Amino acid sequence: MRTLLAALLTFTLFAPKLHAEDNVAGVFDYYVLSLSWSPNWCAREGKARNSPQCEADRDHGWILHGLWPQYHRGYPAFCRTTERPPSRRMTTAMADIMGTSGLAWHQWRKHGVCTGLPAAAYYALSREAYAQINRPEIFRKLQRSVRLPASVVEEAFLQSNPNLEADGITITCRDGDIQEARICLSRNLQPVPCGQDVVRDCKMRDARFQPIE
Repeated sequence: MRTLLAALLTFTLFAPKLHAEDNVAGVFDYYVLSLSWSPNWCAREGKARNSPQCEADRDHGWILHGLWPQYHRGYPAFCRTTERPPSRRMTTAMADIMGTSGLAWHQWRKHGVCTGLPAAAYYALSREAYAQINRPEIFRKLQRSVRLPASVVEEAFLQSNPNLEADGITITCRDGDIQEARICLSRNLQPVPCGQDVVRDCKMRDARFQPIE
């Protein structure tokens, strides 16, 4: 029993402390810009949902999954806010880079409310962040599904964006597919190192990468 009590005391003293202001709108350290490779999502689940994002004429590659407020460790979500929710017109206007208006609405409801910004300003900032990252053109030229190391995707982003450093971007995988490129940006959208809970690169050497159909 004494050993157990000592262990609990040690954990209490040295465990990372949560922010006292967790989930307060406008209180965070930096942003994560999340870019999702649309063809992989569509092949895995989007087409089964009949998502408009996956229609053949959409020609989506790297879409904006979201712009997420982040702490140096952890992140806020579903913050209380006095800002009005976005109109349908606002969310529909984001579908060109987010795939669907539904995703735009969800990103506001979960992440946008934690920025402390009005909905229109959050979407404008998201669009600005998306526009300033060069998405490697080489992936749009694929003619067939390929398997490749996730590190190749990261290197392609680094070559296309000389201002980025390796510790400021991470590539994620899901179910054997390349899933997302996550890029860490300051509150004024300058590249910054990612926190340790964000830098978790996919280590796969044969991750699937679907072509744009």
